[in-house]
Amino acid sequence: MHPTAPPCSARNGGLDTLISGCIDPSLMTAAIRRLQKRFTSYCSSCPAPLPAPGLIITPEIRIQSELYLPISEITAAFYHLYRAALTYPPRTASTPFHNASSWADLFVALPPDFQFSANPAHLLEALLADRSLLTRFLFASFLPPRFYGGFGRYPGQQAFIQRWLQSYTIPAVRCLDAACGTGEGAYDLALLLSERGVTPESAVIHGWTVEPLEVWAAAERCFPHDPHREATFREYTSPLSRYNISFSCVDLTHTVTETQFDLILCNGLLGGPIIHQREDVERVVAQLAGLLAPGGVLLAADHFHGGWKRHCPQSELQAVFERHRLVSVDAGEGIGGRKK
Repeated sequence: MHPTAPPCSARNGGLDTLISGCIDPSLMTAAIRRLQKRFTSYCSSCPAPLPAPGLIITPEIRIQSELYLPISEITAAFYHLYRAALTYPPRTASTPFHNASSWADLFVALPPDFQFSANPAHLLEALLADRSLLTRFLFASFLPPRFYGGFGRYPGQQAFIQRWLQSYTIPAVRCLDAACGTGEGAYDLALLLSERGVTPESAVIHGWTVEPLEVWAAAERCFPHDPHREATFREYTSPLSRYNISFSCVDLTHTVTETQFDLILCNGLLGGPIIHQREDVERVVAQLAGLLAPGGVLLAADHFHGGWKRHCPQSELQAVFERHRLVSVDAGEGIGGRKK
């Protein structure tokens, strides 16, 4: 495998291996002063209302915000914070700052915990002073709710897996969720195996993702920024604790070496915003096909990224599967291929 970050399990330090124990506040002093000056000018020059929870952002509010509080300066300051707070290079495309139209738009979209002041300088100061608040902010930034659909996200695909398991004769089964996010799909697989009567001793399930905070959340079943989600997640997964489920940071665009799998899921990745260039799609599918055992199945579904599918339609993705010796199967939803 090609790890992209330090190990992420609580057994070897937990979040301390991912989130810096001490950030030098002086690193942010200049940015905070600059943003404070910008905000003072904004308040003295623009009519009410200032950005506030629930505010409908009109074009006028957006223009005023951008004129006095340029989102590019705010983004640069918070990206600096991400780099200082995390022990690995952050992928900022998932954060609320990526492609934000203005500070006003971004502020009203923040979780309530971070809407205590419309002044971005005050938010930076608070995050530097309160590690718990910073931890929740990091998780909210890199694990936004829009990325996840919960358990049972692909019922048609799950029905296919149930049928596939009924015809499966090998006594042990190795499964991979190759774009596992926070682990819902991997735990869904464990539930399907349990319902089919596959014992924990006969099953191995791996989950791979490029985001270290996702790995930690999936392995520890912990979401510091969302207690309700954590409670429902733990309730769903607690009966599956005996199954061998592991999570790792793996970048599929790099060379991956691993024992072969009988079933691989790659949902919500191929043809989306991360993997959509033809050469990347080809490389990742080739890699996943190489990880399949003979007779193994690769499944790929996506309820998101509708616009990206114009760049990589399902028919084209199916053709990529076939170029890598995967025979088309009716997977219930999305596409599927069986290795010859």
